[in-house]
Amino acid sequence: MLTAERGPRALWRRRRGVVYMALALLMFPFVISLLVDGQGIASVWNNDLGNARFLQGLAIEVFILGLFAISYDLLLGVAGIISFGHAMFFAVGAYGFGIMLKSFELHWVIALLLVGVLAVLQALLFAILLPRVKGLTFALVTLGIAAVFWIVISSSDLAQWAGAEIGLQGVETPVWFLDTTNHRFVFYLLVAAIMLGVYVLYTKIADSPMGRVLVSVRENEDRSLMLGYNTFWFKTAALIVSSLTAALAGVLHTMHQPIVTPNVAGLTFAITVLLMVLIGGAGTISGALVGAAVYRLLNFYLDKWFGGASGLLVGLVFVLLVLYLPYGIVGTWRVKKAGIKEGRARLRRMFERALSRS
Repeated sequence: MLTAERGPRALWRRRRGVVYMALALLMFPFVISLLVDGQGIASVWNNDLGNARFLQGLAIEVFILGLFAISYDLLLGVAGIISFGHAMFFAVGAYGFGIMLKSFELHWVIALLLVGVLAVLQALLFAILLPRVKGLTFALVTLGIAAVFWIVISSSDLAQWAGAEIGLQGVETPVWFLDTTNHRFVFYLLVAAIMLGVYVLYTKIADSPMGRVLVSVRENEDRSLMLGYNTFWFKTAALIVSSLTAALAGVLHTMHQPIVTPNVAGLTFAITVLLMVLIGGAGTISGALVGAAVYRLLNFYLDKWFGGASGLLVGLVFVLLVLYLPYGIVGTWRVKKAGIKEGRARLRRMFERALSRS
């Protein structure tokens, strides 16, 4: 009986942050509509023009980037797998889902399942390289594979399907809850729920025996092999989970953006996801979401306020983050957290002694 009572409490302590975040995201559009736009709650449901609708769209971009970043954090931060071809995972989901809907007119469920198959296949393609190359060599080989993919989707031979350099456009919304234009609040809630659900799943993976083995692989793979773990299968599983998540982010990107350009498969986008993970804190899982939010909001608001100089300012901010937050925002907080608690405890003891003397 005691165990049953403690179980829910322990679960609440672990997941209360997710619950608070879900409630905050749910209330966010209504608060903006009331306080900023001066409109009623019904305006959010009616999809009226205003800051609430615009900020929902910006938040959806943050959620999608958060999904993309968290998928890479599993590889880089947890398993220690450096890949410069991770953008291909995202692009396969974005282009694959769009082409299946537009050119082949498949049902959206079938298209989504086929994207999942493609995601697994590309993860296995990268996994084939694991026993042969490691570290920076693996990163460069994955970069080469992604570069070939970028060339293919940018070529004029596939223009009727992928749109070549212009990009894929004209993808019709297959179902109402994926319609970001006419049902933005519903799409906003859907993407937010997916992001939070994936976050919970990834924290469970990181805390599971599989996650501990992946961490041991990151720290010392030879020792993990000596202990009897088949590290190849653990890294392959991480690649598959990561690829499926990144492809799902690509699918949502296609539904939210009017045009899917080859830039989502390029090196710049691969470096972007690396920056987001490093900003938030590699290996922290939640840091990937924080890094995605910081990256997208910085880019948007600095570009809005400073125009052409925004690129320089964003670079300076990243340099300052690396200098003063070497473990990322969440990572540095976790490192300093023990010292902060110790300092609070010391102050509490000093205060108690002072009260006892008086």
